[in-house]
Amino acid sequence: MTSLSLRFTLPLLPSKPRRSVIVAAQTAPPAEATVEAERLEPRVELRDGFYILKEKFRKGINPQEKVKIESEPMKLFMENGIEELAKKSMEEIDSEKLTKDDIDVRLKWLGLFHRRKHQYGKFMMRLKLPNGVTTSAQTRYLASVIRKYGEDGCADVTTRQNWQIRGVVLPDVPEILKGLASVGLTSLQSGMDNVRNPVGNPIAGIDPDEIVDTRPYNNLLSQFITANSLGNPEFSNLPRKWNVCVVGSHDLYEHPHINDLAYMPANKDGRLGFNLLVGGFFSAKRCEEAIPLDAWVPADDVVPLCKAVLEAFRDLGNRGNRQKIRMMWLIEELGIEGFRAEVEKRMPSGKLERESSEDLVNKQWERRDYFGVHPQKQEGLSYIGLHVPVGRLQADDMDELARLADTYGSGELRLTVEQNIIIPNVETSKTEALLQEPFLKNRFSPEPSILMKGLVACTGSQFCGQAIIETKLRALKVTEEVERLVAVPKPVRMHWTGCPNTCGQVQVADIGFMGCLTRGENGKPVEGADVYVGGRVGSDSHIGEIYKKGVPVTDLVPLVAEILVKEFGAVPRVREENED
Repeated sequence: MTSLSLRFTLPLLPSKPRRSVIVAAQTAPPAEATVEAERLEPRVELRDGFYILKEKFRKGINPQEKVKIESEPMKLFMENGIEELAKKSMEEIDSEKLTKDDIDVRLKWLGLFHRRKHQYGKFMMRLKLPNGVTTSAQTRYLASVIRKYGEDGCADVTTRQNWQIRGVVLPDVPEILKGLASVGLTSLQSGMDNVRNPVGNPIAGIDPDEIVDTRPYNNLLSQFITANSLGNPEFSNLPRKWNVCVVGSHDLYEHPHINDLAYMPANKDGRLGFNLLVGGFFSAKRCEEAIPLDAWVPADDVVPLCKAVLEAFRDLGNRGNRQKIRMMWLIEELGIEGFRAEVEKRMPSGKLERESSEDLVNKQWERRDYFGVHPQKQEGLSYIGLHVPVGRLQADDMDELARLADTYGSGELRLTVEQNIIIPNVETSKTEALLQEPFLKNRFSPEPSILMKGLVACTGSQFCGQAIIETKLRALKVTEEVERLVAVPKPVRMHWTGCPNTCGQVQVADIGFMGCLTRGENGKPVEGADVYVGGRVGSDSHIGEIYKKGVPVTDLVPLVAEILVKEFGAVPRVREENED
């Protein structure tokens, strides 16, 4: 693989979603737009080490932009504002608009999300974990944090391949941030208008069939975006959140079609590099798949290209209606060639090569299952994929995972976007002993049932104030009941999300459930779900369509069984018994 020389300097300073099918490999870019020269004036300026929206562009901005103008969120970290904030009581904080906005909005720049609606005074903390790689020491530390919070303390594996921990209280935050740094973790710039966790192949570096090891690229991206966890104000004031992934396998575990920027491996003139997809996103009002930028960069330019795309989005993106300011809206406004030109002029060389025809992804590849025992590319070693039911773990679970990683592997764990965990680097001679561990005999099985293995669920109303329905326990219960009704011949991916923000990514699932309120038999409001069918991942990716709206959650089991029979070849278990 080509060397990863750095050609940049890390700064030391600071309605429902409509169906939209834009298949990255097949769909033409948006029509070119006519853009006036003044539209290309940057809307932000550097002031006292931080980017701020220029006064001339402040008309009609959204409330979150006003919060950023009133006080720079990154100062809570970079100038130790969190130390003083953590000394105040919640009553003191809520008595002033500035500090109330601190805990409800600005702390998201530190990865802290206040659960005002359901857990007043408690926070969820989201970490950065590039490529989903973590260690036993990091896992034990996180377990030690959540253990002190009793029933409120737990951890989730997220759909962006990282950890979220719950139950955190503000007075503990300064010490937790120091603890994270001591084990090589950070929560910095993981929420709000920042770059989210860089996603890659969960079996990168150990995959016998991998195209490229995605770990070094994602590590560089994460280090760049957070300035090695010191805080990077260059990219802390984006118009909205922004997702990035580096693809390293034919399986497309990374879900490139739903990222704002996706690096697709491709050779050009004997050089390894990446074709680029841009603009994929989900939101409450609109969902779009990424489209080709018609650009290729050599492997050494992964970070400079990311920087150029982020600068174009930061400088030119609108700051009005939050539902209309993800990067795809800017791409459509400028036209794909206009957007490409803005990226190109921000490249160090001022040039950007056109897309390569030597795409390295095998589009006929059948997506592999990572559960159970699999040989690594390293002779004598294996990796073991474990099911984590809807991604939820307690402190004791995390300690046990850390013990297993140390005892049988190299002390490393891998998280996946399907909310599961892989233990790599297990000596093949030790795999049988690992499989006999009690921990793997109960909830965390290497051989989950056929429907459980594809089950994903967002936080739901247990902790999230935006969620309309409870998701995690309900997803498990519905799946268990459906498995008693039908036998499914192959895995079916079922995703649950508590609200239209679709953190559970229901549109890419075979069957998706989006929480809503609907009418029950007595006409009164009850928890329900809009049911999606037909989402696909991989080279033939596309977004699913609404199958049925407003289904009461009490009616989901027979409906799901019906869908599985009609669409996925399931067989009613009653028929199986009669045939026997």
